[in-house]
Amino acid sequence: MKLLLAFQPPYDWPAMLGFLSARAITGMEEVIGDVYSRSIGLNGVHGTLAIGPATADSLELTLDFPDASAVPEIVARLRRMFDLDADLISMQQHLSADPLLARLITDRPGLRVPGTWDGLELAIRAVLGQQITVGAAIKLAGKLVAQYGTPLSSPRGGLTHVFPEAAVLAAADLATLGMPKSRGRTLSGVAQAVIDDPLLFEPGRHGGVARLLALYGIGDWTAQYIALRQLREMDGLPNGDVGLINALAALEGGAVTARQLLERAEGWRPYRGYAAQLLWTSLSRAD
Repeated sequence: MKLLLAFQPPYDWPAMLGFLSARAITGMEEVIGDVYSRSIGLNGVHGTLAIGPATADSLELTLDFPDASAVPEIVARLRRMFDLDADLISMQQHLSADPLLARLITDRPGLRVPGTWDGLELAIRAVLGQQITVGAAIKLAGKLVAQYGTPLSSPRGGLTHVFPEAAVLAAADLATLGMPKSRGRTLSGVAQAVIDDPLLFEPGRHGGVARLLALYGIGDWTAQYIALRQLREMDGLPNGDVGLINALAALEGGAVTARQLLERAEGWRPYRGYAAQLLWTSLSRAD
């Protein structure tokens, strides 16, 4: 099945694809050319999808999923994941009051905030990435998917497994993957929390950050990161993020502290998350 997913241009697909490519989990995701592909699971049914640019105002989705009734839910998730309904004009007008951000917006006018297919998956990724590099976290995630994920009945290219179910992760000793026991406990606890509250990661639900902070091992950075990318709270700002601090320091030409970043970000409300994406992207370009 092929579908077009419309958006209001501009759309910075290279930036989105670069973000996803750098974090692609072996066996579950791959980027070939300008197309992103991944396995998906929904209500116990598994399939694959591929998405890439189609026209100036749409992306093309190629979907292989046996349950046609799930298509509206899949499309809704992908619209959030790829930030297709972003109100860029409002965010950019507000943030352009800061000359630094105005410059970054001019440079990347179609930048979007990458979302995620599934809240549990994002939370597991975020916890795996605590205090280690993106590359190391992705390797751990690949081991987790290979060991605990469900094999696809019909693998497609490099897509062989679906991300593990919450019940499997909640019961597993994830520290055996090669991480501190406390982090393994956090991963299992997050999975159990989803079992106890299936709406834990539901976008738009009131008090999402507070519920995340109540979980063992979930600090403010992780909660805000999940709020931005899964709950789609555009004011989410991962406090103390080293990448944001380094990006601001590089752009301003001087040292910046976490406190100074927070103070500067007050003027960016209620779109601190979009400002963060501008900063992160500027840093990746500098690299």
